[in-house]
Amino acid sequence: MKLNNGRAIPCPGFGTFKTPDGDICIDAVREAIAAGYEHIDTAAVYGNERSVGEGIRQSGKRREELFVTSKVWNTERGYDKTLRACEKSLQDLGLDYLDLYLIHWPANEMQFGAVAAGINLDTWKAMERLADEGLVRSIGLSNFYPSHMAPVLATANIAPAVDQIEYHPGLLQEETVALCQEHNILVEAWSPLGRGKLLEDSTIVDIAAAHGKTPAHVLLRFCEQNGVLPLVKSVHADRIRENLNFSDFDLSPDEMARICALPQARYGSHPDTAAF
Repeated sequence: MKLNNGRAIPCPGFGTFKTPDGDICIDAVREAIAAGYEHIDTAAVYGNERSVGEGIRQSGKRREELFVTSKVWNTERGYDKTLRACEKSLQDLGLDYLDLYLIHWPANEMQFGAVAAGINLDTWKAMERLADEGLVRSIGLSNFYPSHMAPVLATANIAPAVDQIEYHPGLLQEETVALCQEHNILVEAWSPLGRGKLLEDSTIVDIAAAHGKTPAHVLLRFCEQNGVLPLVKSVHADRIRENLNFSDFDLSPDEMARICALPQARYGSHPDTAAF
């Protein structure tokens, strides 16, 4: 897929949320790259950046052949802290630059009151500096809804390239996706499988059977057909390889409509009420 700064971003991304630090993470990242993933997604708060970096090194891939994302955690919001947080992530990963750096969660009014928008803007200014200095190639947001995005969009010198949000059947985030599309911001989907719960949904299972595909393939292809980049994760080599094979079939308009009609469900925190 293409970002609004002209850079290419490989689809899908290989996620490392809740992947245990150490050999499990190292092996998963190395196996993912060997299977063909070129896009690795991590974050400081995952506590596994050193292992992600080691997995990248053990893969033998040249740095320029990979797309690596990390994120600044909530305790490091603000101008100076964000600069230091990026430096720490680069050090832990053993990399000279990141392909994408995201603000992991917006400061919200419930927790910070009227100064929330100012905190997000200060953080974004630091992100822009990191981009200007070449430490990151692209910058973006994560878990930002329109109310959080508006001040950034109104003042940004560099437009966000990405908004990574919880996105799956049952939580299609129409308002956020529409705003992102209006501003040519790519939407990335975390938890595109609904934390695994959607793999057993009868509608998804039936559609998968009709195509000779797995339920995971259907859910990932659903994202892709909607122009959303899914992040997938596993620590099992066979599942890591299997999850790549979802772009060789098309869901019909009727199948897409059936998937869109699945009941509402949220599996993660709401950005307006997150207090961490």
